[in-house]
Amino acid sequence: MLEKSCKEFLRELSSAAPAPGGGGASALGGALGVALGSMVGNLTTGKKKYADVEQEIQRLLMLLEDSGKRLMDLVQADADAFLPLSKAYGMPKDTQEEKEEKAQVMEQALKGACAVPLEIMEECLFALGLLKEMGEKGSRLAISDAAVGAVFLKAAAQGAAVNVFTNTRLMKERGYAAVCEQRALRMREEAEKLADRIYNQVEEELR
Repeated sequence: MLEKSCKEFLRELSSAAPAPGGGGASALGGALGVALGSMVGNLTTGKKKYADVEQEIQRLLMLLEDSGKRLMDLVQADADAFLPLSKAYGMPKDTQEEKEEKAQVMEQALKGACAVPLEIMEECLFALGLLKEMGEKGSRLAISDAAVGAVFLKAAAQGAAVNVFTNTRLMKERGYAAVCEQRALRMREEAEKLADRIYNQVEEELR
């Protein structure tokens, strides 16, 4: 998925193809947010004015690079997770035996499809913590990029959350579904609060 050009990815995203979809787009949006955080760090490192935070910026850059890689991997993982679900939808259900088999396969596929957006949310929340620190310590000439990065990561977390819910609503194991939903709600709320805090601090400083 990531080997495609931006134009190819957007063309497939806008098509009737089941993947990429909202989950993959969320992961990509999160990766863009992380990249903007790295931009702040790269515009800070090596500058005499920020020599006292050089080691901290370098540490943040390493963590952001790893986070960006994980989010990019999740773009493909989301597409891969949807394939079993897509196949399960097409399984026959003419006999009772076929119905039971389809239900069992669907349940497992739904769990797999739900796991990826939860990972996306977890990664976005982690990355927002890094962006907050980068925005506080990085070059003041680039703090607007930290704010934009936070916006992307917030949207990515929100997008991943609704992808969790679209799968949990179809699960038969309601206890498992509830656990996933509560985890998604908690992470979404934390991501929103942290992203808004980063954005508001930057906006206040710029204005």
